[in-house]
Amino acid sequence: MDDNDMVRTTLRAVLESNQFHVTPAANVGEALHLIDNEPFDVLLCDLHMPGAGDGFTVVSAMRHVNPQAVTLVFTGYPALQQAMDAILLQADEILVKPMAIEALVKLIRERLEKRGTKKLTNIERVAAILERDSQATIDNWLERVEREDELTAISIDKDERMGHLPKLLQELVQRLRVPRSLGTKAVSNAAVLHGIVRFAQGYNIPMIIEESRILQVSIFQTLQNNLTTVDFSLLLIDVMTIADEVDSQLKQTIISFGKETHAAAA
Repeated sequence: MDDNDMVRTTLRAVLESNQFHVTPAANVGEALHLIDNEPFDVLLCDLHMPGAGDGFTVVSAMRHVNPQAVTLVFTGYPALQQAMDAILLQADEILVKPMAIEALVKLIRERLEKRGTKKLTNIERVAAILERDSQATIDNWLERVEREDELTAISIDKDERMGHLPKLLQELVQRLRVPRSLGTKAVSNAAVLHGIVRFAQGYNIPMIIEESRILQVSIFQTLQNNLTTVDFSLLLIDVMTIADEVDSQLKQTIISFGKETHAAAA
């Protein structure tokens, strides 16, 4: 798959001259349709398609539909190859453009010969990862918070500091599993209670916002630690959902912050 007409035409001609049957795709939609309807032995995919995450989407789709297919991903940025190796373990190999045709043909044939011995990767949804590693996320959050003088100025024990997190993460996992439109309002009882408790503990609103920012960082750190198994085909929408849910929880925490005291004063 490549969005460049000349690249597709040239690569097809060269591979067909080496006894490969080639089916080109100009975009993600075409590639996904082909993957769903035809069996393939090899996927050649450009990582940097026009849409964000397009290369990841195609590789993940092939892994789901035909896990024994050889998946080779092209990138035009050599400096990113090492980083991509960690991210794209769903693919068999990352190739830096331009690549000599002889080397490409040799690599394809070698990979085809070895594909029967390939160890398959268990692909997981973001919700499953966050549920499984919720304690790791909380531990990471606490470690980051304890480095912030602004937050540790409030002297409370660890259970009091992080006691709201298990329920907030549970609500987030549920939101990922039962999607609703971004921006849809839903009551977070954990967030409301968190605002009331933090007010009683002596926090201020900037401190609550900072805690929420650190929570998002810790959540994404958990996903970073699981990039070898995460389902890339749904990663983008899941990340958007995480941001939407955490921001919604933050808003409800702030609204409830000191609410009972203000109502009594009125």
